[in-house]
Amino acid sequence: MSTTETIASHATNTSATSQFDTKSALKFITCGSVDDGKSTLIGRLLIDSRSVLQDQLANVSKSGEADLAQFTDGLSAEREQGITIDVAYRYFNTAERKFIIGDAPGHEQYTRNMVTAASSADAAVVLVDATKLQWQDPALSLLPQTRRHSLLCHLLRVPSIVFAVNKLDALGIDASTAFAHIEGALTQFAQAADIEVAAIVPISALKGHNVVESVANWCGYTGPSLLDILENLPVTPADTALPLGFPVQWVEKFSSSSDTTQGRRIFWGRVAAGLAQVGQRIKVLPSGQTATVAQVLSTTRQPGTVPAGHSAGIILDREVDVSRGDWLLALDPLAPSAPVSDDDFSDTPSPSSLAASREISATVAWMDDEPLVAGRVYWALHGHRWVKARVKRVVHRLDINTLAEETADTLPANSIGHIELLLQDGIAALPFAQSRVQGALVLVDTASHRTAGAVMIHAGAQ
Repeated sequence: MSTTETIASHATNTSATSQFDTKSALKFITCGSVDDGKSTLIGRLLIDSRSVLQDQLANVSKSGEADLAQFTDGLSAEREQGITIDVAYRYFNTAERKFIIGDAPGHEQYTRNMVTAASSADAAVVLVDATKLQWQDPALSLLPQTRRHSLLCHLLRVPSIVFAVNKLDALGIDASTAFAHIEGALTQFAQAADIEVAAIVPISALKGHNVVESVANWCGYTGPSLLDILENLPVTPADTALPLGFPVQWVEKFSSSSDTTQGRRIFWGRVAAGLAQVGQRIKVLPSGQTATVAQVLSTTRQPGTVPAGHSAGIILDREVDVSRGDWLLALDPLAPSAPVSDDDFSDTPSPSSLAASREISATVAWMDDEPLVAGRVYWALHGHRWVKARVKRVVHRLDINTLAEETADTLPANSIGHIELLLQDGIAALPFAQSRVQGALVLVDTASHRTAGAVMIHAGAQ
């Protein structure tokens, strides 16, 4: 199947399949190597979609032409150096849908900011600068940061990854050859890394080619423009099919109430998985106490069922000691695996919920300047709960150039590897492949309090 057919098929399937939401606001990021044109692309999208006011346009214009990158580079250091340091978010909409764009930095030392943006994105547009590559060579090598950002988006379960080959207008009549060779290299890399690519599209962020409007048969490409592709990408589906997982962020007291038939505190947070609904039996982690959900409130304090991805307030049927950082987990009866003995007076099965895990096997994107070594202790943040975590061992490090898993005993800054952690207390962990919330940890240095690593859990050993 050709690239054009693949893109058209993807757009058709995602819009026609009811389980994919292609109408809600799409949150996507632009990423890739340094100076590949990420900020310029966002500026082009804002201008060509008519989402910029005249006074904003005047503020970023030089010599009568708009400096497109200035729309997102808001820090003074970014403007002075001409680089992106922090993630900048911009909003625009078309007749089809609304968009939230995150402009992620390309510099290797700011990889932690890129990971932050990608962790909640529905899609990623990975920019590839054609002028930086040996495009004459069909077996060309991609830039390390292009590979690193693509791998991180894949590991962070960004549902849709789009490669945008930029600056092809600078190559003149050789643009078609360059795009064909770069497209081949990207396809080969994606297949080797098991990355499902939504589209590969040639663009010129500076000139606007194939960004909002398609240019017929430019670079041998006849598919939709980048904006057309984005309008048909699905948002990340909520994990509503999983059992309830609810991290408590804030406890609201209304102890003056005279109603003693239920608890007199509201536990607020965002539902991580499943549905928060009245009548659900729950267990509190780490205390192990059990209760039943008496009321569920929306953010406007309206009663009803609240699905994963939305904030809710939960009131229990009795007073239970619950604090910020605790988890409310679905408690379902478990059918007995062995016959009940004659001297067992209980005829009800033992309740069970997601078991707490202390030993964690995971992939980590290491972002601290200090390397990760076995034996070090970090703070681990799971939901809103902090626990101490010790690195048992570094299993391997991923070579981003060959995609080989190399034996290693340390992970330097901006590397990706497989580690094993031992936690001071158990957490309600699910594999990251099942849940982006319950399967994720953040490691924080205990001394400097810097964010050190983003952890994607594989499994827990009880």
